[in-house]
Amino acid sequence: MENVVNTQQDWLQTWLVDVGVGENSAEGLSTIILMIGIALLSVIANYITKKVVLKFITFYINNNKIKWDNYMLERKVFHRLSHIVPAIIIYLSTYLFTEYASLIEKGVTIYLIVVILLVINSFLNAIHDYYITLEISKTRPIRGYIQVAKIILFIMGGILLLSSLFGVSPLILLSGLGALSAVTMLVFKDSILGLTAGVQLTTNDMVRVGDWIEMTKYGADGDVIDISLNTVKVQNWDKTITSIPTYALISDSFKNWRGMQTSGGRRIKRSINIDTSSITFCTPEMLERFKKIHYLREYIETKEQEIEAYNTEHNVDRSVKVNGRGLTNIGIFRVYIQQYIEKHPKIHKEMTCMVRQLQPEESGLPLEIYAFANSTAWAIYEGIQSDIFDHIFAVAPEFGLRIFQKPTGYDLKSGLQQEDAEKEFG
Repeated sequence: MENVVNTQQDWLQTWLVDVGVGENSAEGLSTIILMIGIALLSVIANYITKKVVLKFITFYINNNKIKWDNYMLERKVFHRLSHIVPAIIIYLSTYLFTEYASLIEKGVTIYLIVVILLVINSFLNAIHDYYITLEISKTRPIRGYIQVAKIILFIMGGILLLSSLFGVSPLILLSGLGALSAVTMLVFKDSILGLTAGVQLTTNDMVRVGDWIEMTKYGADGDVIDISLNTVKVQNWDKTITSIPTYALISDSFKNWRGMQTSGGRRIKRSINIDTSSITFCTPEMLERFKKIHYLREYIETKEQEIEAYNTEHNVDRSVKVNGRGLTNIGIFRVYIQQYIEKHPKIHKEMTCMVRQLQPEESGLPLEIYAFANSTAWAIYEGIQSDIFDHIFAVAPEFGLRIFQKPTGYDLKSGLQQEDAEKEFG
């Protein structure tokens, strides 16, 4: 091979001398001409590779039924791989430049290492892009593992680059890393913690992409949109993005609403305060009026028979209301709400549904509604809850009950007007 190369160089030098170039200049000029020729050949080869070979590959990928190779095309894996062609041509031309052979080989080696690193990096990105289209990616994200693989890839690539640049064995550089382990641990502390946390999160299925999580410490309340090596991104309901360190999900507590979402029911737990001064025993007239309410007729009739039997058995004097048993407007109101909620078409029928009294407070008697809407969508859930309480506030006066609220300016004005009217008419 060297004889062929020397013959070509001699022929070129001889030709240059024949056309009038001096012998001293002919040697250098022939070298320059060869370099230009190799450069043009590399450019042409690269152009053919991209315009012909890559065009054929692109056509084939776009017209087959395989999906994963489309992501390799989008991530330019084949485009970056095409850069190897000119490097091979330059490497093969080393024999033309014996004086610079070692320098050319070192440059080509460094160039190939960089190209291979970029190709593998693009390939890993393509793997992740394809993986997130699979259903399993929602429960087993691999973004953190891909990032770890990239860190290892570029560390090894950096070692090979330094090895090629300084002409030393990679093993010598690897042995030197042991002394820098403390610095390495410090530099990659977050990545190491993130990797450990990511493994625990995935193994224990603690959080997935698409989960609604709430983490007050970091101001996060929304859907998880990305889980990476170092951060978990949460899109809050106001469309802001909160980034949480991955390891914080292991070291700190957070609320995951996935259980609510998968159950198909979202809890309604809200109370109204009843003015205790409006609570009273029901009169016969009130009971007759309440019997006209569809949800209460059967209940009231059953209760009247039960109470009457009790009072008769114990010879109770009902001329005094505190004797014996009797129905109250708050009790009937509570039963009405219970029936109303149970019959409501938007309430989950297979989950807990009850109306209960809480501890009386200075603001009245809390009557709590505890039930589950049959939709977990935020807007629909709020609409169901509002619809129920709209109705409760509207019907409370029908039972002789007043909803407690602090006095307003309107209340004071009405009171003063009533007092003035009483004084005027004596």
